[in-house]
Formats: sequence, C-alpha cells, structure tokens
Amino acid sequence: MINSTVPSIATFAAFVQLKDYRQPTKKEYVRYVRRLGDHYDCDPATLSEDQIRAYYLELRQVRKFGGSAMKIAKCALRCFYREHLKLGLTWTVFEDLRIAPPQTLPLVLTREQVATLLKAVQLPRYRTALGLIYHTGLRVGEAVRIELRDLRETHTGHPRLHVRCGKGGKDRFVPLSAAMVKELRDWWKTHKHPTFLFPGPTAGGRERGQPADAAARADTHLSVSAVQTTFRLARAASGLPAEATVHTLRHCYATHLLEEGVSLRLIAQYLGHVSLDTTVIYTHLTPLNEARTRAALEVLHRAVA
Repeated sequence: MINSTVPSIATFAAFVQLKDYRQPTKKEYVRYVRRLGDHYDCDPATLSEDQIRAYYLELRQVRKFGGSAMKIAKCALRCFYREHLKLGLTWTVFEDLRIAPPQTLPLVLTREQVATLLKAVQLPRYRTALGLIYHTGLRVGEAVRIELRDLRETHTGHPRLHVRCGKGGKDRFVPLSAAMVKELRDWWKTHKHPTFLFPGPTAGGRERGQPADAAARADTHLSVSAVQTTFRLARAASGLPAEATVHTLRHCYATHLLEEGVSLRLIAQYLGHVSLDTTVIYTHLTPLNEARTRAALEVLHRAVA
C-alpha cells in the first residue's frame, strides 16, 4: 500500500496546506491521490494521462462513485498533476470528465410535519438545536458550533446570528426572530457554558448519566452525529418519510420563507449560496407559490378575454 512517505504524496500534503481550502478538503485531496497510487501500486507522479483516464472510468463504472465523490476525485488529481507537479498541462482528461449536477428535487416537509418532528424530540438540547436549524437554514455542522458571541443585535435592535466559517470558509449573517432569541437564551440558562450555545457531553460521559453541571464544563460542542441520530429517532416516531434528514430542515427553511414572500436573493444570502442558481430550485417546491401563479394567470386571462 502506498503511504504518505512517497515523495510526491508527502510534498503534495505540504502543498495543499498552502491552499485556502478547509482542513477536511485538504485531507480528502491527499487521500484521493494516495488511493490512486494504491490502485496502480506505484508513485502516482509516474502515471500517464491514459492511466488517469482509466482510473476515472474505474471509479465511475466499476466502483459506482456518485457525482460528489467524482467531483472530489477530479479536483484532487487535477490539483496534484497541474498545480503541484506542473505536469499534464496539455492533458484533456480533467476537462473530458463531466459531472452533471443532480436533477432530483429535495424533500420538503410541511410546516405541520416540522412541528410534529420537533415535538417528538425529548431532550431540550436537541429540540433547540433542530429548531434553530429550521429557523435559520443552518447546516448541522454550523449549528452545533454556534457560540454565545455569535448572537448579535444590530443598531436597529433586530437580532441576527453570525455564522462563522460556513461552507467554503465564508461568514454570513442570518436574521432571528425575537421568539427564537428568547428560546436560545432560555436554553443557555440551563447550562451557562461560557462559550458554546450547544455544549457537548463531557468526554467519556453518557448523555443521560451526567452530573447537572456537565454541560457547563464541556470542552467542546455537541457532535453532528448526535444531532443526526436524534433526528432519525424523531423522524421514525413521527412517521415522516425515511428520506428526511437534518438537512431537510434547511430545505424547509428556504421553501417556507419563499412561500411567505421573502425574495430569492435574500434567501440565497441567508443560506450562504454563492450562486443564485443554487437557490432557484426552491421555486419548484412551493405549492403556495404555484397557487399564486395560477391566480395571477387567471387575472391576466380575464384582462384580455
């Protein structure tokens, strides 16, 4: 098995540290190059374009890699050969590999289904965290990392949440309702952790068997996996579709805001979308908007009838 002591992989691991990528991305890039070397049992720096092309076919046709994994494989190897080794500058394999975006529409729960789900969550820690995700459209990893300093009030007195280092390493602000702020403050008063809004259980401790001050002494935030597990249990208890995940609450946030008349451009900013095209998908998920469109068409038709 090829390991990180192979010169080209070792220098690539140092090279990606110079990049303004998030740490998980850096690790994935190195891992994908190492897997390429394992596949051919050689230093990946010695491979040809035809071998890279054959490897991509192996990933897609034999190992059945999905679009997301293929995209990482494409970016990682292109970075390795073109940017790091300065090889393959005339290769076309990276342009030839086309990865179509997924065409399936995300699942969106009704407001009543979201309320039923949240009521099925027994522990306040998780009910508040999931409620915040629905209220702000945060990704689960963003929600569990929220700190007290991230709850802000503007000079106009309108509260908002500072989302630090979201996807792509970008910050953004998300508005909060006064009722949500009160719920978050009431939750914080139950543990009064000096840093985290959602402190995790202390190391090695079980959720229900901890002393009363365990949350206040926690040295980290609540884990993503704990929130995901809680969601799955609540989903099963509520009889909701098995396709629903914590991320579904993010889709619900965007869709329900759109139904309330919030502009698509604002929703894109709140979600942290770089392109408005990513947010446009939610226009297909709103029966209320479709009803309004049909009503508008009726008015237009009567005007010319």
